[in-house]
Amino acid sequence: QAQLRESGGGLVQAGGSLRLSCISSGTISSAINAMGWYRQAPGQQRELVALIGRDRTANYGDSVKGRFTIFRDNTKKVSLQMSSLKPEDTAVYYCLLQRATGPDLWGQGTQVTVSS
Repeated sequence: QAQLRESGGGLVQAGGSLRLSCISSGTISSAINAMGWYRQAPGQQRELVALIGRDRTANYGDSVKGRFTIFRDNTKKVSLQMSSLKPEDTAVYYCLLQRATGPDLWGQGTQVTVSS
């Protein structure tokens, strides 16, 4: 059974930067269609941050375009470089793995807090 492990969250002042990383481990029984990041603030819906496919085509949520960059180091690792952070970026960030067969795989999440 595959699992995801996120790292890199923390506390940062507005305007600062953080880099999140997600590493998958274990056996994945089918092709990986995409990996990426969602985030969820308390009482809010989980929303797309960034997603990258096997061809390394990236899609971003509107609120992070121009500030965040997703990249895939290899087939088992994806990173998110966050710059010009704003207080409204405060959320738990979750790594997502979409596979061709079977349910999506989610990490446990890492907290990002941006202070004013």
